Amino acid sequence: MKAICWHGHGDVRYETVPDPKIEAPSDAIIKVTRTAICGSDLHLLDGYMPTMKSGDVLGHEFMGEVVETGASVTKLKKGDRVIVPFNLACGECFFCKKTLFSLCDRSNRNAEVAAKVMGYSPSGLFGYSHMLGGYSGGQAEYVRVPYADVGPLKIPDGLTEEQVLFLTDIFPTGYMAAEHCEMEKGDTVAVWGCGPVGQFAIQSAWMFGAGRVIAIDHVPERLALAKSWGKAETIDFLKQDVFDTLNELTKGRGPDRCIDAVGAEAHGTGSFDAMLDKAKAAVKLATDRPHALRQAIHCCRKGGTVSVPGVYVGFLDKVPMGAFVNKGLTMKSGQTHTHRYTRPLLEKIQAGAIDPTRLITHRAKLSEAPALYKKFRDKEEGCIKVVLSP
Repeated sequence: MKAICWHGHGDVRYETVPDPKIEAPSDAIIKVTRTAICGSDLHLLDGYMPTMKSGDVLGHEFMGEVVETGASVTKLKKGDRVIVPFNLACGECFFCKKTLFSLCDRSNRNAEVAAKVMGYSPSGLFGYSHMLGGYSGGQAEYVRVPYADVGPLKIPDGLTEEQVLFLTDIFPTGYMAAEHCEMEKGDTVAVWGCGPVGQFAIQSAWMFGAGRVIAIDHVPERLALAKSWGKAETIDFLKQDVFDTLNELTKGRGPDRCIDAVGAEAHGTGSFDAMLDKAKAAVKLATDRPHALRQAIHCCRKGGTVSVPGVYVGFLDKVPMGAFVNKGLTMKSGQTHTHRYTRPLLEKIQAGAIDPTRLITHRAKLSEAPALYKKFRDKEEGCIKVVLSP
């Protein structure tokens, strides 16, 4: 089959790889009908994630048709159309029973590698390094899906693939980010990053009762979408000082809830800490560039909440813990417990409460993915979200 494979920093290729096979009775094989490039895939392209190996199949946002099931699978049958959560969960361990699916104790088959870095291992992920299981991803014609009775959700007739594809990751991720804010009705919510997760965080903030949403970015197309689709006020951080502008907009108090939807590769153009981050990362003295997180902590009102759906990889420098502690802030983060949200968010799509297809800017064949990875990373041609058809 054909797939998109990682071969090093800045090097992804469309090439032939072996077809997946059933390896356990709980597996299913899915023929991929739609897949997408996620912002967190760019951390792989840019070489930020350790334990990647040349030839690894990428992709964790995908859906498709069941073509084969293992002997113990009872909830799926050949021909079912399903979306597949980006993280794997067994459904039976201590954490899965608490619906903390991204913390599953059984699905990371390389848990000891992750534990050396994190203390304890999170769940396995599709297409996201050998530290997180070494599972082949879904930017491919076919993919093996373990725990097939737990993760995949059957999609009813009447919904297009583009309407439901983002249930695999970015819609639940943005929704959980807003949920983590523990919002009170009428709160002012500031969202750093107007990429795909940031856009869904904006949409979700309104669902949780926000009174005002302020979106922060510097890419014109992303700010325009946050304003038109997200009904957000916007701040271009290249033209406005973020702290001063938020302070003015909130009458000196600061936003009640802050969402860092940027993560490990924040730009922070022109600021000293951002330039220092880039210099350290370039010479391998730091793993992440947490400018957006620092700024969210600095800007959040006293007693407020900082929600972090943005992906971080390793150890962060100069995080203002003094501000965090003395302002009495709360932080909530984590890989998304996707399985918890797929069905209720599917119901919102069915009810017409949200149209996820508004996010899509580029549609292409799977073979075009290598060029689109770079276009997405470099924010060329208004590229916000790429959907691929194998």
